[in-house]
Amino acid sequence: MKAKAWVIGIIFLSFASLKVEGSILKNVKERKEIHCGVTQGVPGFSSPDSKGNWSGLEVDICRAVAAAVFGDKDKVKFIPLSGQARFTALQSGEIDILSRVTTWSLTRDTALGLNFVPTTFYDGQGFLVRKKDKVNKISDLAGATICTQQGTTTELNLSDYFRANKIKMKSVVFESNDEVIQAFLKGRCDAFTNDTSGLVAERSKLRNPDDFLILKEVISKEPLGPAVRHGDDQWFDIVKWSVFALIEAEELGLTSKNIDSKKDSTNPTIRRFLGTSEGNGKSLGLSEDWSYQIVKQVGNYGEVFDRNMGKESPLKLERGLNALWKDGGLLYSPPMR
Repeated sequence: MKAKAWVIGIIFLSFASLKVEGSILKNVKERKEIHCGVTQGVPGFSSPDSKGNWSGLEVDICRAVAAAVFGDKDKVKFIPLSGQARFTALQSGEIDILSRVTTWSLTRDTALGLNFVPTTFYDGQGFLVRKKDKVNKISDLAGATICTQQGTTTELNLSDYFRANKIKMKSVVFESNDEVIQAFLKGRCDAFTNDTSGLVAERSKLRNPDDFLILKEVISKEPLGPAVRHGDDQWFDIVKWSVFALIEAEELGLTSKNIDSKKDSTNPTIRRFLGTSEGNGKSLGLSEDWSYQIVKQVGNYGEVFDRNMGKESPLKLERGLNALWKDGGLLYSPPMR
């Protein structure tokens, strides 16, 4: 009797999974584009130019998924969202991927019904201050007014840190990042707190960036990365392995410039990556050359980082924790086999 119930349970679970799997991929293909939720403008991550063309690390993540699904990185519609609106947009189906400086946390992963794919940028929360105020460490902010954005982990981290360290401060909260910056520049607050990378990006846009200082202390862990909603394992797998493909390509030394020259490689790992050996594409419900298309059209993770955040960008950020595991960083891809 127990064996019969077990078999029925397995059949029921299999049927249930078949019922939900593939619905997002099907919708995306029928729509002929992916809807990607991004910021309203954070240099390095996602920001539009004067003609509405988007660029940034998180923009390129969505382009990588489009390259995998369609073989065309440009089949993406970018939808700018506030910190408050981003989760509702994903839960309601307005967007297919949330790629918007979003920290992976327990509550978001569970109560909000999100599935986070691998972290694409390891960060931590810091503080931007005016040099003339002679603030050199967080304890110097005792009694200060600090600006932050509503609906973000920075808002909670700020409160938790100052309470735990028994430092008095007053927080001023705004809905959008632009409002936070303008309030800080107008003197409504003594400091601005955000992820350190975001502070670097905002400081780079200021008229006199040398008048401002980012404190060395970091008060939190902020693993940033894309998320999809619960309920569609196939879509989750596609987005997840698209990110892993960017990392794996850098590990293998595959770039947008040399990948075509590797088509005759006898290395089994490279052959699987290029789709010369079949299997990986079928497992995801994609064409066999899905990961080749990602690297050919978007590049590997190192290329994406360098042009948006690193040495080829105005931000000039070091790789740090965002280097490959073999180079002392945290980026690591499971075997693509």
